[in-house]
Amino acid sequence: RAVGEVLPSHSPGRFSLAERVPVGVVAAITPWNFPLILGMRVTAPALALGNAVVLKPSPETPLSGGTLLAELLAEAGLPAGVFAVVAGGQDVGERLVDHPGTSMVHFTGSSAVGARIAAAAGARLKRVSLELGGNNALLVLDDADLDQAAMIGAWSAYHYQGQTCITAGRHIVARPLFGAYVDALAARAAAITVGDPKQGAGLGPMVNERQRDRAHAFLEQSIAQGATVVEGGTYDGLFYRPTVVTDVTPDMPLWKEEIFAPIAPVLSVDSEEQAVAIANDTPYGLVNAVLTGDPDRGLRVAGRLRSGMVHVNDSTCLDEAHVPFGGLGASGLGGRAGGDANLEEFTERRWVSLQRAAVEYPY
Repeated sequence: RAVGEVLPSHSPGRFSLAERVPVGVVAAITPWNFPLILGMRVTAPALALGNAVVLKPSPETPLSGGTLLAELLAEAGLPAGVFAVVAGGQDVGERLVDHPGTSMVHFTGSSAVGARIAAAAGARLKRVSLELGGNNALLVLDDADLDQAAMIGAWSAYHYQGQTCITAGRHIVARPLFGAYVDALAARAAAITVGDPKQGAGLGPMVNERQRDRAHAFLEQSIAQGATVVEGGTYDGLFYRPTVVTDVTPDMPLWKEEIFAPIAPVLSVDSEEQAVAIANDTPYGLVNAVLTGDPDRGLRVAGRLRSGMVHVNDSTCLDEAHVPFGGLGASGLGGRAGGDANLEEFTERRWVSLQRAAVEYPY
């Protein structure tokens, strides 16, 4: 929709307004984990707000993340040349960032790649929108409902094989509930079937061997440092069992890194203050969740957490199309996607003035 605002002016007879104008050509570089949704999350609002889009999907998902969108939009009647898909790897992404014809780069993916894109775009004074990774915390306070906490913890850790930026990669549990929470989470993990989702399995395969091996290396390194596998920790091909790990410490790879696999490290804490401090002790800042029997307490704790999103008594894995989705720090540059936030992302503000009376200047 067209959005603008009438501005006051100190000059008599001057009419001023701020209008939204398209950025221009948006280069969108999207990931493999939700190729259709994350491709459309950029493409649809960017086009609707008057931009052209050049989409580079992940090499893992060129069809569902790219050419399928091109076919659908062409069939819907989108004018030729407004939307294009370019397939390829890193070299194609770098070309889109460097190309003088792109006005903006939107990237969804890892923080390391996002930092390189931001540096390259910054050297060209080119606008960027980064939706990056997260090492998200699920805080289970001492008054939380245990059954709810275990269910929410399992969904937050294992949904989509843990391959989402909003997966709960750190479970921070009040010591009085720690043992019971670990047992309940492990029981839920053991009950999850792994196989073909089309045949009713709870979890499908990981995307490839590289991602599986990366996550499993984090697990093995952490075990070597003293971590204990309570449940899971094994795989068959690309099918990784839901895993629960205890005896973790903040310096272990499983705790410091974004795992992107169905592995749930669980750490006990002695106080609410310690839980908040540990949750905030990360360069990431995407999403956190707080589980408690007292909603007001949950909101108070939520207010102390450093992240772009926070949920009380619900999963970290929440997303709705109309809400402002995005993170802070290593999780993004502060931009948001969804609803009215798209107006900020994919348009520029322009000042337009009209002087109805004659003006006079000194010369």
